[in-house]
Amino acid sequence: MTGSGAKTVTINGEPRQLAAGTLAEALVALDYEDAVVATALNGAFVPKRKRAETQLRQGDRIEIVAPRQGG
Repeated sequence: MTGSGAKTVTINGEPRQLAAGTLAEALVALDYEDAVVATALNGAFVPKRKRAETQLRQGDRIEIVAPRQGG
């Protein structure tokens, strides 16, 4: 992992400790590795192709949204 130790980040409104340096590593740690999801960091959309280069910092807010089916 790129990060140096665990940091506290907020994921979908819940504070969590993560030892992930990038958004891509955080998704793996949270078992979203193969899921089709949309991600945002501190309110800004992060496309899938940018997740591996998007660094995480102490206090970041991550939103992970999965598409829903039905009406």
